[in-house]
Amino acid sequence: MEFKKVLAKRRSTRKFLPTVPSREVLLDIVHDALTAPSSRNMHTTRFLIVDDRETLDKLASLRDFGASFLSEATAAIVVMGDTTKTDLWRENCAISATMLQLSIVDHGMASCWVHACDRPRFKDEPEGEMAEEYIRTIVNIPENCKVECVIALGYSDFEPKPLPEWDAEACVMWHK
Repeated sequence: MEFKKVLAKRRSTRKFLPTVPSREVLLDIVHDALTAPSSRNMHTTRFLIVDDRETLDKLASLRDFGASFLSEATAAIVVMGDTTKTDLWRENCAISATMLQLSIVDHGMASCWVHACDRPRFKDEPEGEMAEEYIRTIVNIPENCKVECVIALGYSDFEPKPLPEWDAEACVMWHK
């Protein structure tokens, strides 16, 4: 797919068809994300692919807001960073997760990012259990890694409304 089309098509999608992507496709998507730039070329981002229904249903409860659609996803990828290699692991993860989402579109699927890092599980308990703590009870996260986000993905026939018009030039400044 042409890059500009990938950019235009990438939208947060929370409705998925029951068609499960193959492990080969999921691995190809992760391989694409592994090409992302990283601080000092340290490659600190790690991925955990989840494609079983029971675990996806449990992950849907990682937050009481903004994660329930994981129960409809046919796969998810936990994006985490090795904190022992650089203090820029979050930035590395964010770049990799973005590349991951663009590759998902290129493979004919849709996705949605679920924030996990430093996010509370329950909106009304900001000092309570954190989303990452809950994720660690479900899947094996290495001790030296922190979870940045979970990307829900799958095939979708949902067509979101076009983005509203906005003044892109207002976001750009020129140094004179």
